[in-house]
Amino acid sequence: MNEAVLITGGTGFLGSHLVKSLAADPAVAPRLRVLVHSAAPAWLRELGVPLVDGSVTAPDSLARALDGIGEVYHLAGLVSHLPADAHRMYAVHVDGTRFLCEAAVRAGVRRIVMSSTSGTIAVSRRPDDVADEDVPTPIELIARWPYYASKHYQEETAKRACRDKVELVTVNPSLLLGPGDDRLSSTRFIVQFIARDIALMPEGGVNLVDARDVAALLPVAMARGTAGERYLVGAVNWSFADLFGRLERLTKIPAPKLKVKGDLQHLASRAQAVLFKGLGRKVPVEPTSVEMAQYFWYFDAGKAARELGFSPRDPADTLRDTVNYVRRHLLGSGAFATNPAAPASAG
Repeated sequence: MNEAVLITGGTGFLGSHLVKSLAADPAVAPRLRVLVHSAAPAWLRELGVPLVDGSVTAPDSLARALDGIGEVYHLAGLVSHLPADAHRMYAVHVDGTRFLCEAAVRAGVRRIVMSSTSGTIAVSRRPDDVADEDVPTPIELIARWPYYASKHYQEETAKRACRDKVELVTVNPSLLLGPGDDRLSSTRFIVQFIARDIALMPEGGVNLVDARDVAALLPVAMARGTAGERYLVGAVNWSFADLFGRLERLTKIPAPKLKVKGDLQHLASRAQAVLFKGLGRKVPVEPTSVEMAQYFWYFDAGKAARELGFSPRDPADTLRDTVNYVRRHLLGSGAFATNPAAPASAG
């Protein structure tokens, strides 16, 4: 099949892994294009992949970007836990997806693989609540958090806009870890852990997955995913106590020991945020992130394994690679040489 392939969000954490992988595939590379709305990073220019100026939030640019395109990987997004960013996230995730899908229908695009998040369905107050693709959307929970609310509406918008005109497959990965997250879109908590900004042990738990494994799965979803379906993609369900214990062993930095149940952590973080902002200082951990860490983001990725052959690497290896990347590329090796008993700065 000689259809051209377009990637949106190709400079992001997941997108960069996908672009590099497809650019190394001689069967795909000649057909590959990447939509960019600002100056392309050096690594992307060096790959020699054709770049198309435009944005999913600029409908006029999409007709040109989709000319001759048969397949689209839609990864464009904005990750933020700040309520103030709600409008921007809605514009990218919901409006941008609607613009893209409508333009894809007009351009005769055959198939779209869209990356969303497991957080649109896999979140609960209970650790024994392990979601799958068929559970109802916990709208009363995700409505609290603009990022997850906007991703839920993104999924609904894509289904309506694509209708029966464009085949739509949705991939819902969990917390992305691994090397390459230069914007700290999902590995920021690693830096916060190293900087000792996390004072209390979160009560909840999280599913995580290697961004490289998700990037490798996306072309499989393009080739074999069932149109109209979504696939939860994750490697392991870990409590934060498990996760932070592993980080402690990797970094030699003590994990927080004190666990406060209920909403007290969130209330304390809100009070801290007010104090820090009043002093003109940066808040170490945003209250929204603290609130979300009291929940369990657990699920079963069996459908992706059965239908797409998804088999993630050992999550311990992913965590080690993440820590090593943060140390070498974002903090410098000196950050790990600091006396664990002394205050550390994320810098």
